[in-house]
Formats: sequence, C-alpha cells, structure tokens
Amino acid sequence: MGDNNGVNGDLNANSRYQSTGDPQLDKSVHQWLSWDKNLRTRAQVESLLAAGRHDVLRMRLCSRMSFGTAGLRAPMGAGFNRINDLTIIQSTQGLYSYLSRCLADFSSRGVVVGFDTRGQEESGCSSERFAKLTAAVMLSRDVPVHLFSTFVPTPYVPYTVKKLGAAAGVMITASHNAKEDNGYKVYWCNGAQISSPHDKEILQSIEEQLEPWSASCWEEELVHSSSLRTDPLSQINGCYMEELTSLCYHRDLNRSCPLKFVHSSFHGVGHVFVQQAFLAFGFAPPIPVPEQKDPDPNFSSVHCPNPEEGESVLELSLLLAEKENARIVLATDPDADRLAVAEKSDGCGWKVFTGNELAALLGWWMFFNWKEAHPDPADSQKVYMLATTVSSKILQAFARIEGFHFEETLPGFKWIGNRIHELSKKGNEVIFAFEESIGFLCGGLVPEKDGVSAAVVVAEMVAYLHTKNLSLSQQLLNIYQTYGHHLSKTSYVVCNDPPTIHKIFSRIRNFDGEGSYPKTCGGVQIVHVRDVTTGYDSSQPDLRSVLPVTRSSHMITFTLQNGVVATLRTSGTEPKIKCYTEYCAAPGDSEVSCLEEELKKITSSLLDEFLQPERNNLIRRCV
Repeated sequence: MGDNNGVNGDLNANSRYQSTGDPQLDKSVHQWLSWDKNLRTRAQVESLLAAGRHDVLRMRLCSRMSFGTAGLRAPMGAGFNRINDLTIIQSTQGLYSYLSRCLADFSSRGVVVGFDTRGQEESGCSSERFAKLTAAVMLSRDVPVHLFSTFVPTPYVPYTVKKLGAAAGVMITASHNAKEDNGYKVYWCNGAQISSPHDKEILQSIEEQLEPWSASCWEEELVHSSSLRTDPLSQINGCYMEELTSLCYHRDLNRSCPLKFVHSSFHGVGHVFVQQAFLAFGFAPPIPVPEQKDPDPNFSSVHCPNPEEGESVLELSLLLAEKENARIVLATDPDADRLAVAEKSDGCGWKVFTGNELAALLGWWMFFNWKEAHPDPADSQKVYMLATTVSSKILQAFARIEGFHFEETLPGFKWIGNRIHELSKKGNEVIFAFEESIGFLCGGLVPEKDGVSAAVVVAEMVAYLHTKNLSLSQQLLNIYQTYGHHLSKTSYVVCNDPPTIHKIFSRIRNFDGEGSYPKTCGGVQIVHVRDVTTGYDSSQPDLRSVLPVTRSSHMITFTLQNGVVATLRTSGTEPKIKCYTEYCAAPGDSEVSCLEEELKKITSSLLDEFLQPERNNLIRRCV
C-alpha cells in the first residue's frame, strides 16, 4: 500500500481540535496529529476525537508497546500502543540510535529487513509497507539495508544476519496471532532475538526521539532509488536450501519414498519454501492445500491462524489428506517458524502431535543420525540439546542415558538462540532445540525456530520409519519405553485483574508462613521449588536459580516426589496464568492409564489449591 493509495499526504500539523480536558491526552493527540502522515490512521484518531471517545484515545495514545518474548506485537491501527507507520518509524529510529552506540562498524554492516503477508486495508497498514518504512529510516541515515523483495519465513532474517555479517535484523510479523495484529521482531548481530539489556535500551532510545527525523523516513520509494538497498532473496534462498541438505541423511530413501505428504501454509509465507525444501531432500513436493497455499491477510479459511490449535484448524488439510490417501499432514504457521504434524491413525481418525511429542521424535531422530556419524562416545561431550523450562523434560531423559548435555532456558526462543551462540563460542554443537508451542530447531542452520527445515526433517524421519514398518506414533511409544513415558498437560486460567494475579503468587510464596512455599500438592510431597521471579531455587546449594531472574513476570516450578514437574507462569501478552504439568516416568514404568490419572489429579490439585479459581473469579481453560 504505497503513497498513491491514499495513505500518505501533505498535512497541516496545526489542525484544530477540541480539547479533551485532559492535558496529558491533549499532548498525545497533538503529537499524533502533528507526526502521523498516514491519512487513514490519522483519520481514526480524528474520528475518535470528534466522537468524544476519550477513553479509547487514552488507551491508544497514552501508553507504548514494550518488547515481549516475540518483540513488539500489537493490533494494527492508530495509536502509540499499536503497530502502524508512525510507531514503526519511531522503533527504527530508536534501533538505529542504539546500534550506532553499540557497534562501531554498524554503518558498514547494515541491517536485514524481512516481512510476512499481513495487511489491514482500513488502516493502510501492511507488513510490506512497514518493512519499506523500516528500510527508509535506515537509508535516510546512509545505512545499507538488505531488504527482501517479497515475503519470507521469519528464520530467513536471522539466517541472513549471520550469513552477511549484518549488524541486526528486523522481521515484520505477528506469526500466528489474529489477523488484526502485527509485530516488529529484532535480531542482534549473533542472529538471536534481542534479550536484556538490549530490549530495554532500545525502548529507551525509541522514547528519546519520538518525532520522525525527516520526510525521508516516510519515503517508501527510497528502497527502489537508493544504491544502499540490496535484495538478498536469491542469494540467501540458494544458500539456505544448500545448507539445509546438511540435515538430509537418507536421500536415496527419500527419492524412492512411496508416501504422500500434505502441506498447509495457513495463508502465509510457507508454500514456496517448503516445496523447495522437499526438492532439496530428494522428495516429490508435498501436496498443497489449495485454499491455504496463497497469502491472505484475512486468513479466510481458518477461525484462528495457529496450527497449534489442532484438528479444528487442520480440517481442510485432513480432508485433502483423506482424498489423496496421504498419511502425514504438515502445517506451517503464517510466518513458517512453527510446525504442526498429524498422522493417520491405523484404525480411524487422526493423531495431531503435541509440541512435546514432536520434540521427542525429532530429538531422537537428530541424535540417532548424529550417533551414526560419530560412533565414538567421547564425541558426545560437545553435543547439546536445549528446551525452554515449560517444555517436556524428554530431552533430559535422552541426555541422561546417551551421555550428551541438556540445558533449559527461560520461555521464548530468544533465550535458546542466545544460549546457542554462547555454547558455539566454546566449540559445542547444539543439534536440537525446541519450545512446547511447536517451535523446533534441527541442527545449527539458524538460531531460531524454523518450520521449513522441521517440515522436511519430519518427512525424512517418516520415510525412514516407513522402511522399518513403523509409524510416528509407534516410534513415539518406542521412545517412551526406552527413555520413560513423558505425559504432559497444559491448561490456563483467565484473570482480568492484575492485582488478583499478584495476590495469588504472593500467597504461594508465603503459603506455609512468610517466605515458605507449599510443601505438598494433591497429597504428594514437593521436593524442589524454583521461583525465577525472585531468583530462588531450593535444588541449588546456594538456593539461587541458575536461570536468569525475571521480575517482570511470575514463574514458579514445583518438582514432586512422584516425578511430576509443574510450572505456574503468567502470560506476557494475555491476562492468563498458565499451568504446565508433566509426568516424567522412569524407563519401564508403562502403565500409561495410571500415569495419566496421576497427572490429571496433580494438575487439578495445583489449580484448586494454589490458584483457587472460584475464590479469585478465574475462568478455567484447557489446551
């Protein structure tokens, strides 16, 4: 949506308007109408002002976005707390200033900019337009910009940052969020998402210079006229697909594989890239879901563009698979950094794997192939697998038996990406990492979750298992029998009152007297407590958490005597308290129905005893 679509125009910065009677709000309204050159978002503010909607204006204009686990993310539309032309320009000005202070060679290394397929007609906003404005701000300060000429998967941006040695990367995406949302995800020069202190420093830099520097910041056409802008698409796509083959271990099997695969890209970026990845591995391309293969910012065929929702959003994929007699369905989310997998059951119906189940399969597969190439057990001392702390402990069970290293990180792939960077500097190799929300990283291609590589790696695993007369479900059972059953459950409660959330966690921290955490849950003894909000960990000799302290949110983990690990955590983006429970059984303990019953009991007790949903007016939900 460019200048000729009625978005930009010459504006009178001193437009008259009626005072709201609130000096702070008047100042914010004046700033918006003085700075915003997008006629559509400007009109939204003028319309709210004329209608006397001061409550809505105050909400939109008197607060700002902050960096969460996925960067800046908010609905598109007018307002300083939303994603729009002005806040994109402000964010990029802050990023420029911070990079200028941190990196002496920033102006020669440049930045990478990518975007997904999102857009919103009524506000004149789109990911492509935001990407061009991001580039324009950098180009206006003579910084080289590697701007992709078309939409790309999110992992392409950090991959390009590392490949070209850029100072930073920006990906315009809201991943699998609702169609109204968009986002601004920043990657550091190591290819990992920014974490503290960079996020806070960039926010401070943004707030120090909110007014757009010059008219050049609004000039999308700079990306076509500036000699400092390059398009890395062809080079990067070629390099990525070539390096992807380092994860291909059974090309001959792939070439002769009789199985069919169905792929949905959920109206996003994934179709072309997954097709190419299959060809790179020697497969015939997967069968695309026709209604979902092309970009559509309205996500017209799904009620929610998140494949993690399971069968309810995979309906078209499963119908096509039935029609084509395909046993495996692969679904990448709209920015292709996550992957969902479903398998036709032997009886009837479909098995949609959870993120934890897929991680068990992929973790087994990656180590199985690594071990084939490295028969000396001593080599495993440099091998690592990583997972976020709310994800399954199955990789820990692998590591305990196989002799490699396993580490946990805080929730969010930014922590995994940065830990990969630290480990690689010491000569270590991370061969697999994941988070339970279907985010997987196979190999060391990029320090970010990657749905494209995960999709084709799953396909090769399926092809190999087929030659052994095994399905994914059967192999998952084999894994559990060898390493112990790991049954997990995720649920949450909705709480729209922040003081109540604070009261709940304060009660937990003082459950049996001041500073004393609960000693039992559902009648089972709690043997360890870790509270990363306060930095306490009863399992450590000095009682200090190994994971970084995160005072901005609540997260407490309980380890029970029966092998259950339970975490209560507040959401960074929604009014929720999430509850993650997992039964980590010892190898040979195969009475699954008993394990499931015990897990259900502990999960219920955790919610009832610690959160008290009825007393605190919480709304229960199960994932």
